[in-house]
Amino acid sequence: MSLIKLIPDDTNVPFIKLRKIFYAFSIVLVLSSIVIYSVMGMKFGIDFTGGIMIEVKTAEPGRIGEMRERLKGLNLGSFELQEFGAPDDILIRVQPQDGGEEAQMAAVNAVKQALGDGIEYRRTELVGPKVSDELYWDGLYAVVAAVLAILVYVWFRFEWQFGLAAVIALTHDVVSTIGLFSLIQHEFNLATVAAVLTIVGYSINDTVVVFDRVRENLRKYKTMPMEELLHKSTNETLSRTTMTSFTTLLALVALYLFGGEIIRDFAFAMIWGIVIGTYSSVCVAVPLLLQMGVQRGPREDDSTIEQTS
Repeated sequence: MSLIKLIPDDTNVPFIKLRKIFYAFSIVLVLSSIVIYSVMGMKFGIDFTGGIMIEVKTAEPGRIGEMRERLKGLNLGSFELQEFGAPDDILIRVQPQDGGEEAQMAAVNAVKQALGDGIEYRRTELVGPKVSDELYWDGLYAVVAAVLAILVYVWFRFEWQFGLAAVIALTHDVVSTIGLFSLIQHEFNLATVAAVLTIVGYSINDTVVVFDRVRENLRKYKTMPMEELLHKSTNETLSRTTMTSFTTLLALVALYLFGGEIIRDFAFAMIWGIVIGTYSSVCVAVPLLLQMGVQRGPREDDSTIEQTS
């Protein structure tokens, strides 16, 4: 029985020869992400900014304009209204109010009174500035800790060159994801942080698979030029890498299209992360090994006949 494969076994894509093009693209991508974030900032969700979030369902669609006019006279500062998956499902965000939790609750009551009858309140969330600041730093620490832990793991499992190449690729993925969210002004919240951590785990999984083949071939082909060896290793694992990414993307696209607004930002971050993570594993992490001078390890079995092709 034949297996379905996106990439044939005898593929021969010159990833290593094209490494300078990949390096240039990745440098532009990372620098652009940093500049975009510096200029445009990030549209942080209520998890990180604090404030009030109220989800309501109206009796009939198309009431955003009317609701906005009613809330203007409350003097609650800046607020936003947007459809949340359906025309009659509205998400209301109100900036944090001075005066602690009592002031937040007073603002919630004022909103309810202003909107009047015929409104179903599905959820109300209050996040204070202290909590939001803690959530922001906890999310940042989680991402940094994950990357450092992966560095230590790959370093001990392989060599320091592998660990450094993996961390550079992961940093590339995380920074480009943040840059994309800043560019399109998608909300960045705790669910997105979870997506970033998942991207880090997925990307390193792809990278380790290719690194394992590189290490195996380093012991197997003792005289093969390093560039040719890395080229061979990358193409040998390309079928597995693309098939895994493709099947994962099928599920994520379905989540993005049909999962509703609550999970849409998470699914979007994951879709981008799978694409950029697969790219960085093959086109960034492995070529970097050539620049870092990876050493060949001893044979696992001295009786193994050296192969050169």
